[in-house]
Amino acid sequence: MTPANDTFDGTFPFAPRFSNAAGFRMHYVDEGPASGKVILCLHGEPTWSYLFRDLIAALSGGYRVIAPDHMGFGKSETPGDRTYWLRDHIDNIEKFVLALDLNDITLVMHDFGGPVGMGLAARHPDRIHRIVSTNGPTPFGQATLFDRLSANAAASPWFQWIVRAESQGRLKPVLDELGFNILSTLKLNGFENHTRINDTWLRAYGSRFAVPADSAGAIGWAQGFAIGAHRFEVPDAAALDAIRSKPALAIWGDADRTLAAEHFLPLFNELFPLAPIHRLTGIGHYSLEDAPQEIVDLIEAFLKATDASSDGVTAR
Repeated sequence: MTPANDTFDGTFPFAPRFSNAAGFRMHYVDEGPASGKVILCLHGEPTWSYLFRDLIAALSGGYRVIAPDHMGFGKSETPGDRTYWLRDHIDNIEKFVLALDLNDITLVMHDFGGPVGMGLAARHPDRIHRIVSTNGPTPFGQATLFDRLSANAAASPWFQWIVRAESQGRLKPVLDELGFNILSTLKLNGFENHTRINDTWLRAYGSRFAVPADSAGAIGWAQGFAIGAHRFEVPDAAALDAIRSKPALAIWGDADRTLAAEHFLPLFNELFPLAPIHRLTGIGHYSLEDAPQEIVDLIEAFLKATDASSDGVTAR
């Protein structure tokens, strides 16, 4: 587990907070005015709230920016008696959101934070105000979902490796050493901005997985795909209609080698056919690392436009 008070040489200067609502010690960042509109940032594999550090710094002047670390990631606990499937993460975030009684939420989702956030939205559409996808899938019961997942997996080096390594018994041994191969894992998925790499940055992402016992979260997400253990939340008709009415924005790095735009942006477009989509040329899967300022600017503009809209509908 990453030490609670480690600021990584000042690059992550946010006070650590913890919640036990989900039955384990979940770390989260909570910056900005308590009365501000909530921005809930949900990370994926194998990152943590550090991924959102630029966004937190930029938005917390006027918004309440909350960024939890999923079970087994970042500064959160890695309980040994839990499973780490998608539904577990949805359950955890639901309990976290209800405990803090968060409403009027803008979801900012990356990687598997997308299915987690959309799972929360399916269960509590009344608590969601806006949806922002940053290389984060928005599966929401679409009939085409599994066809798109299969087509993407056939072309993605990461998913190809997961399936092969699990069948050969190598997945867990490799990911047990994620602290030592974090850079190659990030690069395999699609990381392009090499100017961000330094010893502090490597420590921020790699130290979380210093020993095999700390890798259960990363292993669970990968293994869950390989063995078909993840279950996407399927909304009822009312939730589906409610979410479709929300303002939404998609930002996608076109150099994503794990979640290809051609397979996942249609899922977003099916839900939000009028919503703006920004495709970033040369930007990889970890788009918030590759193009932090560009993404901050796009999200800030979206928030201002929708805040200013009297009827709550995205300005087109």
